[in-house]
Amino acid sequence: MKDQFQVVIIGGGPAGYVAAIRCAQLGLKTACIDRWVDAKGKPALGGTCLNVGCIPSKALLESSERFDELRQGLVDRGIKVTGVELDLERMLAHKDKVVRELTQGIEQLLKANKVTWIPGTGQLQANRRIAVSEEGKEKPRVLSADHVILAPGSSAVELGNVPLQDDIVVDSTGALEFREVPRRLGIIGAGVIGLELGSVWRRLGAESVTLLEAQDSFLPFVDSQVAREALRLYTQQGLDVQLDSRVTDCELKDGVVNITYKNGKHDHQVQFDKLIVAVGRRPNSRGLAADEATLLLDEWGFIHVDEQCRTNLPGVYAIGDAVRGPMLAHKGSEEGMMVAELIAGHAATMNYGLIPSVIYTLPEVAWVGETEQQLKAAAIDYTTGVFPFAASGRARAMNDTSGFIKVLADATSDRILGVHMIGPHCSELIAEAVTAMHLGASSEDVALTVFAHPTLSEAFHEAALAAQGRAIHIAQRPRKN
Repeated sequence: MKDQFQVVIIGGGPAGYVAAIRCAQLGLKTACIDRWVDAKGKPALGGTCLNVGCIPSKALLESSERFDELRQGLVDRGIKVTGVELDLERMLAHKDKVVRELTQGIEQLLKANKVTWIPGTGQLQANRRIAVSEEGKEKPRVLSADHVILAPGSSAVELGNVPLQDDIVVDSTGALEFREVPRRLGIIGAGVIGLELGSVWRRLGAESVTLLEAQDSFLPFVDSQVAREALRLYTQQGLDVQLDSRVTDCELKDGVVNITYKNGKHDHQVQFDKLIVAVGRRPNSRGLAADEATLLLDEWGFIHVDEQCRTNLPGVYAIGDAVRGPMLAHKGSEEGMMVAELIAGHAATMNYGLIPSVIYTLPEVAWVGETEQQLKAAAIDYTTGVFPFAASGRARAMNDTSGFIKVLADATSDRILGVHMIGPHCSELIAEAVTAMHLGASSEDVALTVFAHPTLSEAFHEAALAAQGRAIHIAQRPRKN
């Protein structure tokens, strides 16, 4: 039957489209329903990540870094550049081109794997039936499936007292579309998204960037030593992070945003030309399932799943941002791969303790595994090895020496428990740590591995040596045997 499938997936983001491709590779008749439309009203795959998240933000981050480097970062290396000007319109056009090429690439991948792509909104009904509202069609289309995978993604959280207004008070999506550099930029939220967006517009010429963070600690989910170094470096770059600051009032008047916020016991007023609301994301689970489907959600709207992403309904799985765990594209993609294997009857698991995280600022911040504060709280005895990029020959040659790599290892078994980085290209370097930990490596295993010289990756090698008290390229007190 035309509308009978072995697998139907609701959502075409990094979790959904990866699951669709893998299901098809495993010989399963697969359909993928996705409701995303681009700025021109055309259906587009890739979800938030490819369209208004990971990819466009990284395109702007990369472009802003190159712009800033041309303006002021090459003189020490004997390169003089004059007359550097910002063509923001063309920079945004490049971002849009990258997005367009990648989303079209996903469409071609689905076609090549014989996945049926259905643009529209899907709703789970009872007995694994899916009602699809297709664009331009009045009558819903009903699909039936042996298995259903829910991958609806997430949306930016809105604040009731700070409503989005035109292109002045915006969420993260709107912050990627500013047509001019704001002179005074405000950001509510000093998490990953706020820091990345603030970095972009500061480098492109914003005179002031102020981040108002409600929590009283900076990046509490990051290793505390890394977080302290990150705050120091961001402050040097002109990002003004105000902790313990809660916005109590927002008024837009004459094109200017007037903000009142409480810092400790005191009220403060500040004006911005643009304001970005970046206070987190929520799962797109509202309306995803009809009441008669009896899909179980928690109080925050996350779909309840087990360790292998099974919901409370037989044959129905949920993956990505709409389920527990970090809201990361690569986490959702790997869940999609796992679920596809399970549906095909294969054994599959996922190690949720080894999901890498990255903040794509300059310097980059990346980590995997346990933080030092978590190990202390759990009373786990551990050793620490830290190696600064200032002692790296490659980093010196690049004139990019900020930050360090930190290795945490079990004091008894020497198995690596966590690796934390801040510095150049850490988004790439963290993969070495993830691989080592996935294979159960000890700090000694890494210390005995030959690394190419001169490379940034040697810093990971030296940090592992430092965990044993025998780093070569920094002075440290030998650890007693």
